[in-house]
Amino acid sequence: MIKPYLYIDKIKGKGRGVFTKENIPAGTLLEVSPVLVLSYDDTAIVDKTKLHNYIFLWGSRETRSCVALGYCSIYNHSYEPNCEYEMDFEADTMSIMTRREIKKGEELCINYNGEVTDTSPVWFDVKKK
Repeated sequence: MIKPYLYIDKIKGKGRGVFTKENIPAGTLLEVSPVLVLSYDDTAIVDKTKLHNYIFLWGSRETRSCVALGYCSIYNHSYEPNCEYEMDFEADTMSIMTRREIKKGEELCINYNGEVTDTSPVWFDVKKK
């Protein structure tokens, strides 16, 4: 399930991102998407490819990863995200929900650290320092 008012667009200097054609209230479930779970060994292989930028750590011990289908892997990172994601390890799904009201045309972002308040540098910020 992906809300029909979401769309993907290119952003100069960032690649692609997820946007909305409508205003969205806080607390709205935007997407529930299946994931493809990768084993520990497959994760090690994928980490050496361009797909590294699109996978999420998976499982309570985060020893595996997943490729999220739908738009999940296209949401850009923000340390002050307007959305958050939730993983369902039993159903092999990821959900995206709004944290606050989102305006028409606004980019939807998640915190790649998993916790919305975690401001630890993510891998592409660490490389810049």
